[in-house]
Amino acid sequence: MPIATINPATGELLKNFEPHNDTEIGAKLDLAQQAFEKYRMTSFPERSRWMEKAADILEQEKADFAKLMTLEMGKTYKSAIAEVEKCAWVCRYYAEHAAEFLADVYVETDATKSFVKYQPLGIVLAVMPWNFPFWQVFRFVAPALMAGNVGLLKHASNVPQCALAIEDIIQRAGFPEGVFQTLLIPGAKVADLISDERIKAATLTGSEPAGISLATACGKQIKKTVLELGGSDPFIVLESADLETAVAVATTARMLNNGQSCIAAKRFIIQEAIADKFEKLLLEKYHALKIGDPMQPETDIGPLATPDILQDLDQQVQTSVNSGGKVLTGGKPLGDRPGNFYPPTIITDLSPDSAIAKEEFFGPVALLFRVPNIDEAIKLANATPFGLGASAWTTNSQQQQRLVNEIEAGAVFINGMVKSDPRLPFGGIKRSGYGRELGIQGIHEFVNVKTVWVK
Repeated sequence: MPIATINPATGELLKNFEPHNDTEIGAKLDLAQQAFEKYRMTSFPERSRWMEKAADILEQEKADFAKLMTLEMGKTYKSAIAEVEKCAWVCRYYAEHAAEFLADVYVETDATKSFVKYQPLGIVLAVMPWNFPFWQVFRFVAPALMAGNVGLLKHASNVPQCALAIEDIIQRAGFPEGVFQTLLIPGAKVADLISDERIKAATLTGSEPAGISLATACGKQIKKTVLELGGSDPFIVLESADLETAVAVATTARMLNNGQSCIAAKRFIIQEAIADKFEKLLLEKYHALKIGDPMQPETDIGPLATPDILQDLDQQVQTSVNSGGKVLTGGKPLGDRPGNFYPPTIITDLSPDSAIAKEEFFGPVALLFRVPNIDEAIKLANATPFGLGASAWTTNSQQQQRLVNEIEAGAVFINGMVKSDPRLPFGGIKRSGYGRELGIQGIHEFVNVKTVWVK
């Protein structure tokens, strides 16, 4: 596949990149290993100073980085600005807390002293997606580098300029040469990289097939992995919910990033007693959304990232209709303009037992289901191979407790939208992956948890 910047709003080819050849890849691996031998000995104050500088660069140049994201993958410029600001936040968070998170933990035993020590593993390969081209990388970079590891990035092939910009940020922040490098390579090269003994672990955010491929390659080499894969997150609204607020958040939660988010609300599970009103209000919200040039501040919905994504999403919508679903609004690509535009779409009357109802829709398409009570809501929420996040709306405390305890997901948000936060662990269960990013749990994923016993 070509490594190129193609504007998804216009289809225009902006820039081509020559993939790194085997010699160049080998040189980057050599440099990364040499960098690790020295970098692992640096102090937390040194790493924190560099990480804070990276945050400064992100904040000072956020307009340029946001424009780059919008040009390469089509997210609205205003959401791209927010993404850069969040990257600065995660850098500052780990700059401040890494020493505390990785401090020796003393344990009383029969030894004179015994404690747990956290030490870096070495080179960690990060295989990252296009949908949040800065955030996905920085939520890996901040904890991994603060722990003393070094990183190699294999980014999605449609965001090469974002990948190179991130490498440049790390270098300008003062981190030693080779601590973080971008590899412009196709996905087919990943398995070969994993087989190199210098790479000690890998992390991937992406599709199920990509996760399976990476985990298989790492399993053969007995190397640690963290996977954050797809999601078909439920958005449950029960009778006692604040309906107006729930509908407003439901619109944002589905349309985030033009609908291209693993943790976007995708299946709306509404109690029968309020379903008609919810549907009416949601339709009004969808009809008010403005589709257009993602660089313009008034735009709510930009293009999908690639023509293939547009085609796949439309095929899923047509399959839903053929399976008994009813389209309330949208349902067809916008053919009156260039670019990969798909309108906000609502589908009802789809049987939750149909195969298509269990798939992930990666675009601005909402599936609406009606249930009589909380029991059926939880049952339907869990009737998916995924388990990333869930949002549930009720003011009843007993119902809240049941939803927290019984929904099968890595995160449950009550009366709020599912989102990632540097202070909280993020990840899924079932086919949404394993391991955690962010929080103290995230920085512990790629370290040697060493037991020390002295007498």
